[in-house]
Amino acid sequence: MNKNLFKGTFDLIKLLAKRNILSISIWLVSIVSITVVVLGAFTGLYSSEEEMFAMAETMRNPAMTAMVGPSEGLDNYHVGAQMSHQMLLFTGIAIAVMAILIVTKNTRADEEDGLIEMIRSLPVGRLSVSLAINKLMSTVFILLFIVVAISMYLTGLENITLEGSILYGAALGMIGIFFASLTLVFAQLTENSRGTIAYSFAFLMLAYFIRAIGDVSNEMLALISPLGLILRTHPFVLDNWWPILVMFVASVLLFVLALYLNSIRDLGSGFIPSKPGKKTASKFLRRPIGLYLRLQRTSIIAWFITMFLLGVSYGSIFGDLEQFILSNEMIQQMVSQDSNFTLNEQFMTVLMLVMSMMATIPAVIFVLKIRSEEKKKRIENILSKSVSRNELLFSNLIISLVLGFLMLITSALGLYSASSAVMDDPILLSTIIKASIVYYPAMLIMIGFALFLNGIFERATPLVWLYIVYSFLVSYLGDLLQIPEAIMKTTPFGNIPNYPVEEVNVLNLVLMVLVASLLIVIGFITYNKRDIKE
Repeated sequence: MNKNLFKGTFDLIKLLAKRNILSISIWLVSIVSITVVVLGAFTGLYSSEEEMFAMAETMRNPAMTAMVGPSEGLDNYHVGAQMSHQMLLFTGIAIAVMAILIVTKNTRADEEDGLIEMIRSLPVGRLSVSLAINKLMSTVFILLFIVVAISMYLTGLENITLEGSILYGAALGMIGIFFASLTLVFAQLTENSRGTIAYSFAFLMLAYFIRAIGDVSNEMLALISPLGLILRTHPFVLDNWWPILVMFVASVLLFVLALYLNSIRDLGSGFIPSKPGKKTASKFLRRPIGLYLRLQRTSIIAWFITMFLLGVSYGSIFGDLEQFILSNEMIQQMVSQDSNFTLNEQFMTVLMLVMSMMATIPAVIFVLKIRSEEKKKRIENILSKSVSRNELLFSNLIISLVLGFLMLITSALGLYSASSAVMDDPILLSTIIKASIVYYPAMLIMIGFALFLNGIFERATPLVWLYIVYSFLVSYLGDLLQIPEAIMKTTPFGNIPNYPVEEVNVLNLVLMVLVASLLIVIGFITYNKRDIKE
């Protein structure tokens, strides 16, 4: 291959590193810190071997297998086995998200904004940008691998072996390298950054669903998924290195494919062309709400499908969960005999928390669409017409509020459709719907916080994503890590009752809606007063 195709790669690596140093640092520090904190929390989680054995028995049920992965090492459920079993998958997903966002920003998004064309006007090779971002991300994930491995081993905890620590770090690093290469391929196939992110996240969700189904029912199916494959490393238990090798080969092949596609396509084009539009716009497209719905049509459909499939994947395990309870005396003893709720209903509250947080992600994305359009210098074109800032912001808000609510309903319908098919005595649809809708005030606060940041200091809007991640860790892992209730209350999701197990405090939900409304009003006022960035 002509070496001129990669001319200037080293200078581009330095440029990309300088440009992304803040976001990369935040990601790395957050991931390493969470890993070490959770590892330390596992050490004092159980006061006796009986409690640890009880938790191991709970982890054997198909529901938990679908959520966190295959249950190896449960016969000796030490700290290392717990870390590998309960944290590797979710940490890997966070790293995959990191890779997707950073690669998209520095490839297809820059090409869409004309920055790649400017770079290519200099003595830079045709493939230098793709090679530069790949090398940068590979270096970042190798650094992550080293820091995680060293940090875990230096804790000096029993059963946290050197090989297990190295393998755990390598598994996380390889997930990042794989999804960086995969996103680079989608950046060549699609014509815009929205398509790249949509296809990449769709693949990530599909990989999670395939892994969940495969882990419960079919080992070979789980191996098709990169997430299922990497979980077969089983750090601190089996210490398998072959999945790392398979993932490495797959990553190299994807990167080579990305380079080839980049070499044969025109700048600004993609291999999945957009459909030609109509000669004249409809009346619906002449207002901001119609325009933004049209721009986000593909991602809206993709998110609805994702939320429904997420509900289906969780609902399909309820039948196996009942069978597991009936066949395990220890689990039956763990359930209170005078409880008014079944274990299925109690477990459903955990699933609703996860699905509500997933539904919050597209809701925040939709409301922050105005921010992404501002960064691309398109807002002034709209405001130069007979469109006010309030209408512009209100359009994004309405889309977010309505679609966010429908996302909750969609996931609940998916859960009910699958659970009713596998359960002899299914949970009522009304109960599932109510358990889902009760999280809507928490979603409203996240939407309001996003608008608040967009108005007060628009460059701080990424903080809403950090708050969502923090909320997930505190709310989902709160009981596991024995986090004080006062800290759990610092997130909106920590103030939502676990319906139907807990009673709904209507006054508390009304107060949350009022807080969200206040944030939204402040967001509107400050957005009208600040300058639109050029």
